[in-house]
Amino acid sequence: MRRVDSAPNLALATLWADALSAVGIEARVFSRYLSSIAGEIPPSEAQPTIWVLDDDDLDRARALLLELRRPPRGPGWACADCGERHGPQFAQCWNCGAARRDPDRG
Repeated sequence: MRRVDSAPNLALATLWADALSAVGIEARVFSRYLSSIAGEIPPSEAQPTIWVLDDDDLDRARALLLELRRPPRGPGWACADCGERHGPQFAQCWNCGAARRDPDRG
């Protein structure tokens, strides 16, 4: 088992562990509730941490978390079905559920 990273709060730590699990990397969150004693221990030690169970998954897990911290940039897009505008990070229309279409494929 290897430590991947720490998160600023429990919500993000849980989301990141779930994202790792979704791609087949078994991950766990530890130090979930230490934030209540920040000040008694260094704040950096009180943050929740994400761990992978298989040491071989460490590099892949760190790369995925780096991707999650850097959201896609670029132009927004309009849904071809309903015209709703979206940011570049969205792959599906929140309004009608249509998938984003690649303009090169039509």
